[in-house]
Formats: sequence, C-alpha cells, structure tokens
Amino acid sequence: MRVSRNFLVLSVLLISLALVGSASANSVTLKYLGGTGSGIGGGAVYPYNFSINGSSTMTPLICDSYDNTISKNETWTATATPFLQGISTSMFGSSAILDYKAAGLIFKSVLNGALSATNGQWAIWGLFSTTAQSQSQFTTTGAAAIEAQYLALAANAPNSAFNGLILYTPVQGTQSVGGMPQEFIGFNPVPEPGSLMLLGTGLVGLAGALRRKFAK
Repeated sequence: MRVSRNFLVLSVLLISLALVGSASANSVTLKYLGGTGSGIGGGAVYPYNFSINGSSTMTPLICDSYDNTISKNETWTATATPFLQGISTSMFGSSAILDYKAAGLIFKSVLNGALSATNGQWAIWGLFSTTAQSQSQFTTTGAAAIEAQYLALAANAPNSAFNGLILYTPVQGTQSVGGMPQEFIGFNPVPEPGSLMLLGTGLVGLAGALRRKFAK
C-alpha cells in the first residue's frame, strides 16, 4: 500500500510541475516564410507567416515593432511567453504595458473580423513607433482613432481579455541576418496559460495534502 500511495503523490506532483512549466516562457526558433501585402504600399501586414521550431505548419503572427526589419527565410530565437507575463521582458518593456494591452485587443479584433488586418496592423505599429505614425498609411487607415478607442478599452480590460495571446520577443544575436528582428504577437486558444498555471498550482497543493495524509 505504501508504494501505491507514494506513486500517487509523485504522479500528481509531476503533472503539476508540467502544467506550471507549460505556462511559462519557452525558447523557440522562428523562420519567417513571408507576409501579406497591405494593398496600399508599405510592405507586409498581418499575417506574417512563420515556421516555429521547424514545423511544416505555418503560424500566422502580427508585428508590433515597425522600426525593425526581417527578411524572408531569416531565422532567430525568440521567447514565446503568455502575453501579459511577457510584457516585462518584451522589446518595449513594462512602461509600455497599456500600449501592449491595446495591441492585444486590436489583434483579437482583427482575428474576429471587427477590424481589417491592414487597419489593425498600422494601429499596432503606431502604438510603439513615431516613425509609423508619420507614414501616410497611418492616416489613410484611421489608425489614430483605432488606437484611441483601444487604449481606452485596455485601461479597464480584465486579464482574461488577453487569454490565448502569445508574445514572441526576439533574442539579440540569434538572428541569421544582421539587425534586431521584429517582435510579434500570436494567438493560441488552447491551452489557456492562465488556466494551466491555476490548475498546476492547485495540483501541487493537492500533492502536498496527500503526502501529509499518507504520512499520518
């Protein structure tokens, strides 16, 4: 009986650690496969298509860093982190937390069809770049008004509004082409990092309780 009890406690603990670990940052290799033209000049907009860790499945991401550049087939290492958690180590840092939150909400509106990819992309770029704000596309897409709307929404948005968003922050010096790559935002609806963290933490507590009970 002692062996089976110890096995149960160990199993619960291992599952708990796996779930908690899956909610933290991961190091991934990104390969840029190409983007979609905006139709109004000025390069690509969402979706930027990537192979992640050599996968043959393309993953679409949206860019938040207008002032950096990437080339087709370029590769680099990035940290892939649940969105809110990743802001502290992001390209623009915690001082831009409201801008990041607005960008996340804009991206979700692009995904659900409430905003066009081009308009949403320029609004996100403008949140972080005065250079983007000076481009004619920023004006023609109405990006300034979109930014104002979503900054107001972001100020009161619950953390759950950002579930599923992933922040891909480049690691300096890992790029195959010169120059710091761009930062991207992606969406992965399952599993929810916050839910996994909560479940994993709860299971850690359960494992401790079981261990104490069996020790009596």
